Amino acid sequence: MTSDIKILKRRTRVWLFLFTFGLLLSGITAFPLKAEVDILQEIVGQGTFIESHFPALSQWISKVHVGIIHADKEYPFLFYGTDWLAFGHIVIAIAFIGPLIDPVRNIWVITFGMISCVLVIPLAFICGPIRGVPFFWQLIDCSFGVFGIIPLFLARRYTKRIIKIGIS
Repeated sequence: MTSDIKILKRRTRVWLFLFTFGLLLSGITAFPLKAEVDILQEIVGQGTFIESHFPALSQWISKVHVGIIHADKEYPFLFYGTDWLAFGHIVIAIAFIGPLIDPVRNIWVITFGMISCVLVIPLAFICGPIRGVPFFWQLIDCSFGVFGIIPLFLARRYTKRIIKIGIS
């Protein structure tokens, strides 16, 4: 039975590591926002090959690019908000160190992560229209919650099995 628990713990840690890595990556990439949107504009924005296939996407990226350039020149303090967004992602990733070490004792963190993933969807659909974000981009934002919940669901399921085996 202990080998079963070891296998389940390894599987749990793999899924938790992937989720945690994704959180860290999304946090770290929020810092160089202007540089990233500059690159995105060159690849996907108006005037690129992509525009003929996905004109709404190209228009949106170009609009975001103009907004970022203007904000960077006139209102750079607005980027302080994305700095805090990055920080929040990093701090939440740190919280997942507990389940990586001991998933049984910290199953509540996994559940918290799953609830957070579910809450991404109403946030996108409520705040997106208020902020003028196109529907297709709201769907992209929702995908973070949809895809994020998968490794957490698997980690929680494996952790529940560990608990069941450990009790019997």
